[in-house]
Amino acid sequence: MRRKVRSKRQRAPEGAGGFSRCYNPRLWRRPRRPTFKEIGVTPDQYCQDKAAQSGSSFYYSSLLLPSDRRNALTALQAWRQELDAIVNENHDAGVAHQRLDWWRAELRRLYDGGAAHPVSQALQPHLDALPQAEMAEMLAATEMDLAQSRYLDEIGLVRYCQASGGTFGKLTARVLGHTDPRTLDAAEQLGLSLQRVRIVKDVGGDARHGRIYIPVDTLQRFEVPAADILQSRHSDRFVALMREQATKARTLYGEALAALPRADRRSQRAQLAFAAIQHALLDEIEASDFQVLNQRIDLTPMRKLWIAWKTWLKNG
Repeated sequence: MRRKVRSKRQRAPEGAGGFSRCYNPRLWRRPRRPTFKEIGVTPDQYCQDKAAQSGSSFYYSSLLLPSDRRNALTALQAWRQELDAIVNENHDAGVAHQRLDWWRAELRRLYDGGAAHPVSQALQPHLDALPQAEMAEMLAATEMDLAQSRYLDEIGLVRYCQASGGTFGKLTARVLGHTDPRTLDAAEQLGLSLQRVRIVKDVGGDARHGRIYIPVDTLQRFEVPAADILQSRHSDRFVALMREQATKARTLYGEALAALPRADRRSQRAQLAFAAIQHALLDEIEASDFQVLNQRIDLTPMRKLWIAWKTWLKNG
């Protein structure tokens, strides 16, 4: 009778769980990912793919910028998205904090001339316009996101919006260039306004991540339980609540436009165009009775392009 010959792999001693040692997951290593240089992607191309996809609001608002300004602004936008990913893509708090610590170290490397990440490398040529203290404020806003998923009152929310939206507005204005220091104050107001729009349009998505940015005392005032938002229960009370949030965003927007010096309106056209698109989206959301708990409302690419073009002409 012929003997059955087993392969070396079949004769290998069994490890824990019944797998042979050659398949032991503890011994298996993920193949090394190629570097961006190896696959021929430059830092600017990486940022373009990440933050300025065709059809996005950012793409149309920055389309007419000179290439150096567009690259700087795209890198800044990509950097913000990397920070957003720390909060949105990590269900493990420990991993999220590790990623935040890595970006803190990367920020120091960036200003020391040794940036490792392609987004940081794309930012490197533009550091003269980006104060390290303001970049660190964005990291502080990310830490606030990791530390709490609710805000008790408007004071706490304003502090967060200031660190996140207001600071980003100033960084954007610096990258685009300005001659009047009042432009930074206006850009800060514009950033606060855009942060408020973001809270309204993303309320459903944030809730699915267990986050509610509308303060607890405001929810109580409108008699909207947090459970209604977390479970996507739309109501007349929710509509009234969202209408107040939209009004806050529009008030900040009007204040920003009124405060922006005429001398810098031309240089700030990309930021103004982005804000105009986002506020048109806010109008669309309100027209839908704020159906944002279980769906995502957006404008068509053609409408975004038209709004951006009109804004550039108006402020030329």
